[in-house]
Formats: sequence, structure tokens, C-alpha cells
Amino acid sequence: MSKAKSIHRTEKAKQDNDPAPASGSRRAPGGELHQVAGGRHPVLTTNQGLTFSDNQNSLRANPRGPTLLEDFILREKITHFDHERIPERIVHARATGVHGFFELTASLKQFTTARVLTEIGVKTPVFTRISTVAGGAGSVDTPRDVRGFAVKFYTQEGNWDLVGNNVPVFFIQDAIKFPDLIHAVKMEPDRGFPQSATAHDTFWDFISLTPESMHMVMWIMSDRTLPRSLRMIEGFGVHSFRLVNAAGESTFVKFHWRPKLGLQSTIWDETVKISGADQDFHRRDMFDAIAAGNFPEWEFAVQLFTQEQADKFPFDHLDATKLIPEELVPLKVIGRMVLDRWPNNFFAETEQVAYCPSHVVPGIDFSNDPLLQGRLFSYLDTQLSRLGSPNFHQIPVNAPQCPFANHQRDGHMQMTQPAGRVAYEPNSLSDNSPRETPKGFHSAAVMETGEKGRIRAEAFADHYSQARQFYLSQTVHEQAHIASALVFELSKVEHPHIREAMVGHLIHIEKDLAKRVATGLGLDKMPDAAVAATPVKKMAPSPALQIIGKMKDTLMGRAVGILIADGSDGAAIRKIKKAATDAGASVKIVAPKVGGAKLADGTMLAADGQLAGTPSVLFDAVAVILSEKGAQALSMEGAAIDFVRDAFGHLKAIAVDQGGQALLKTANVGHDAGVVDATDSKAFIAAAKTRQWDRERSIRTLA
Repeated sequence: MSKAKSIHRTEKAKQDNDPAPASGSRRAPGGELHQVAGGRHPVLTTNQGLTFSDNQNSLRANPRGPTLLEDFILREKITHFDHERIPERIVHARATGVHGFFELTASLKQFTTARVLTEIGVKTPVFTRISTVAGGAGSVDTPRDVRGFAVKFYTQEGNWDLVGNNVPVFFIQDAIKFPDLIHAVKMEPDRGFPQSATAHDTFWDFISLTPESMHMVMWIMSDRTLPRSLRMIEGFGVHSFRLVNAAGESTFVKFHWRPKLGLQSTIWDETVKISGADQDFHRRDMFDAIAAGNFPEWEFAVQLFTQEQADKFPFDHLDATKLIPEELVPLKVIGRMVLDRWPNNFFAETEQVAYCPSHVVPGIDFSNDPLLQGRLFSYLDTQLSRLGSPNFHQIPVNAPQCPFANHQRDGHMQMTQPAGRVAYEPNSLSDNSPRETPKGFHSAAVMETGEKGRIRAEAFADHYSQARQFYLSQTVHEQAHIASALVFELSKVEHPHIREAMVGHLIHIEKDLAKRVATGLGLDKMPDAAVAATPVKKMAPSPALQIIGKMKDTLMGRAVGILIADGSDGAAIRKIKKAATDAGASVKIVAPKVGGAKLADGTMLAADGQLAGTPSVLFDAVAVILSEKGAQALSMEGAAIDFVRDAFGHLKAIAVDQGGQALLKTANVGHDAGVVDATDSKAFIAAAKTRQWDRERSIRTLA
């Protein structure tokens, strides 16, 4: 077995004393504490007192085989975890849900019998829920966090739930570790904070002892977890699935969603200020876009590959901490999703919708990915707990939009009235009761052999190669953001040994990154590198992993704010507004008073937002159109000073007239290519389509 081994470290003060048993736990038989690396600890047991030897791996038919239902330790651990919150979701509690449709544009009939993937032009209804992971339902929209990306397809053959994230990899390789991961990232149980944040000891302690998480660490510390809008994120099915065709042949597949508007993220300081200005920033953005008829759209793409191809990959595709670079297996676009209808009632739909990866249709099947195998059990169990009934499929948002029938009866919240004498199959007493059909779901005919055991495949042992590839694939600006994010997060960690351990992992990813983080943390010397289970491979950079390099040259879906006051030039305002609107942006007028401002020609212009409550962090670019008197008045207003300072500090384009120039001077805001004359609307639009990345090094210290 080739598995990275971790050493549990404890504070010196705690090594001198026997740790007391946790509340509700017992010591090992005889009251003894067993010696474990790094100290003496109670023996880990099930809730029935059974000691077990492996808390890292599920029971599988063979090292790369399916997880076995007989794994009672896995089922006990996940069942307890699934039922820890009532009724709020333990993870993905904070969400935005929208109705829409999926339309197939290229058939996969060669690979699958699933009609949703073979019938071109058919519009399949969907309900899509995009969520944060760590925070509760009352947390803010914009923390540094993964976004869940779940789509329920109401197909003609039943519901298909594609339950993924906006990141293509995950923290762990085996579902048995999911409760540990979430317990580590959630609020620390003795103090109830921090909410929806990873910058604390328990999370980084777990991560420092879990080398398989290093690839995911690069993603969560990148700008991918600071999205500008939910309309500007990618989605991934994460796992390898199987497609099964009419001949029973199977092909592996990975699913991708790509936003029509392209990718865009915020930067950390901006994100923090957005959360204070508008806790519902992402939800409101989605609502406003749909209300305006600017329906968000994603391309649906697949990566298709055979077992023979997979055998040649320099990684194991069944490992959820790995991705398949697009340069290795290109994406094939086969459809599109459009979200066009807001729910009538948030609770009835967005809150009560129930997704399960086990919900598939004929022609789609599962791989032996051990994280996926655990999810197939866990999600159904969670819905039973959260919604309180095995009849949750009768809630309208969960109900199939095709005929469905079976012999399941009764149960809490049964809302139909099954008729007849027969509630079983086979039977001879009813000529119209449901029967199985040869055209129904078939699992892929895959032979499994080997010795069952709690062991991971040798191919799962490489924890650093793809993490290194991801980091080296980023632009220099994005690399700086990753390093700075690590410094920020680890600076919040109280225990020095955790910070040092993380730097030890970073050495394997990129020595320069490790040095930057170590310097930012003020370490006196570089720690030793972590023990690597296998040598780190040199993989070619993948530009597809960037955000900056993939941003689209457009203002579609973006927002521009125009700051005005009494005496502002109406013609200049109209010119900037028209240019931004023509480029596809939405425009809001911001004034000191909610009633608006009296322009130089004596007319009143209504405001869309009052200055103190509409800061520049809510916009992608700003214009400042002021008279001399207006600039003088706003020079005494802190909100106006912050408006222009933040816009400059967040690398945004700023259009200014003479009065606007005066306000910038008062605010001590500099000039560069992104600060343009308001009369040159063409230059402003060009600058507004991106951030002024070269400005960043001059205004803030980055790792």
C-alpha cells in the first residue's frame, strides 16, 4: 500500500498530561489510553464501542472497485453526519435557485441511450441551485468558498440530478472522510465561530494532515472561490460517470458547465466590502438579471474517454482530487442551459428541492470513484432527514414531470391516494399494476475481482503533481492572489506547527510559492518538506485553468455606476450611460440623496442608489461626473472618498470629468491607463471590460 502517512502533532503543554475522554466517549477497554503517534489518545470506536483499524478508507471490492454496502462503519458515520442538522442543510444551506431549460445541440447517441443526451432540440425543464458550502442559510453570499452547482433535469425518462461544484476537484478521495472535512471547516464547536470561513485552526489542522487536499487548496485559495456573479462561474460534475449505449457498451464521461458571460471574479478586499454592502449580492444579481430578461446561459460540455485511454493517464480518473486537463481530453459542447424563471416561493422550491447523485436515467451510470460511491448513499439519507419523509419526491419541485409508478405505499406525508388491492410485484391479482421493463435502467456490465479491503489504489498516492500544475498554469497576478490568500488564511491560525506543516506541503507544489508564504508568515526558516508518497510529476501547464486568461472581452452582464451630485453635466452622464448600455452593461445612477440630483441645466435626475448605501464595490467600473461645487461638497463626504478610492484600489476603470478629477485629487487617487477622461467613452468602455492588473502591485502588498 502506498499511502501518504501523517503524524498527529499536539501542543507541548498537552503532551505532558493524559487527555481527558471527550464528552459522550469512553476510554479503551480497561480504561487504558493507547499509544498513538504523537501522544496517547482514546481508541476510536463506533457508537457501539467497536474499535476499528482504518478511519481513512471505505470498504471496497478491490483497491479500485466499488464501495460495499456492508461497510457498516461508513454507513454509521455518514448517517450520523447526515442527521446532525434539522431541518437546514449541513452544507450548501445558502443558495439561489432558478428554473430554466436544457437544450441538446449535439447527440451522444453513439455513447448513451439517455434521451436527454440523444434528442437534439428537445427543451428539458431544469431547476438549478447554486450555493455556498460552509455557511448557514443566514450567512452572506460572498465568502471565499466553493459554490455548489446542482441541476435537476426533469427528463422524459425521470429526473436526473447532476450535483456538482464550481471547482472540478475535491478535498478528499474517499467519502468516509467527508464528515471529518466538514466538521473541520465548520464553526469550531466550542466557540461557534467563524461562520462560513476556512481561516481557522481546525480546518487547516485537518488539511495539513491530509495531503490529498493540496490540489483543492490551490483552487480554494485562487480567485475561483471569489466569483463576481453566479452567472459567471463554471460548473463541474467532479466525478467520472459512465454513459451506456444500446449495445451495453460504456464510456467514461465528465460533465462541464461553461458560462456564456465568461469567468469573472472579485479580489479579496472587494469581496469583504461587498459582504458588508449587500449580504445578498449574488442572489440579488441573479434576480435582477432574470427580471430584466438577461437570462443566464451556460454551455454544456463533456469529456469522453475509454478505459484504454484512462489507463494511459498520468493520474487516476477515479480520484476526485484529480481533473482531466482539457489539453489531454478536449471538451465537446453538446448543449446549453438557460435560466429564465425565478421561483414563485423561495421555501417551496429553492429550500425544499432535493438533489441526489443517485438520481439518474437509463444510459447514465456510475464509476467506482470512492467519493461518488459514498455520495450515492449519503444524499438520499440526508433528504430523508431534512424533509422528514420518504415521500419527498411528491413535493412539486422534486416530482418527475413524466409518469411514474411503483408499489411503495404509506409513509409520513403521503400526499397521493394509491388505489387497489396490490402493493407488491410480481402479482397475479392486478392487470394494471406497474411492472419492470427490459428497456429500463441497466448498470454497466463491468467485471470486478479482487480481495475486499480498506485500502486505496496505488494510483491515488500522488497528491502534489496536479496542485503544482494548477499553480503554474495561472497568470502572475493569480499566483500572487493564491500566495496572498494562503498568507491571510494561515495568519488566522493560532498554532505555529499547523502553519509550518502547510508550508512544508507547499514546497512540493512550488518552492517559490512556499517561500512567499513563509515570508508572509514571518517564519524564521523554511520548514522541512512534507513526506511525499510518490515523486512529484512535471505536468504541462493548462491555460484553461486560468480566470484572467479566459475572461471575455465584453461588458455583457456587468454593472457600471455613475456618481453625480447637484450641478453635474447631464450630457456627459447620458453619453457615458449610452456607451455602457450599448456595450451590454447595466447602469445605475448614484447620488448623495435617494431623490437624485439637480443637473446643470436645472432638470432633476433620479438616482438608483443613495451614495452611502451604494458603494463602488457593487460595480465593475465607475464614472464620476461632478461640477466644481459638487466635487467640493463631496470632498467632505467619506462615502464619496471611499467610492473613488475603492474603485481605484479594486483595479476598476474610472471615467472622470473636471469635477471628478478634483474628487480623485482630494482622495489622493492616482492616475493610470484605467483612469480616463469622461469625454472619451470609447476608452472607458475598453478599460471597463477588464481589471487594471498592472495597478495592483502599486497599491497593495501581495505575497
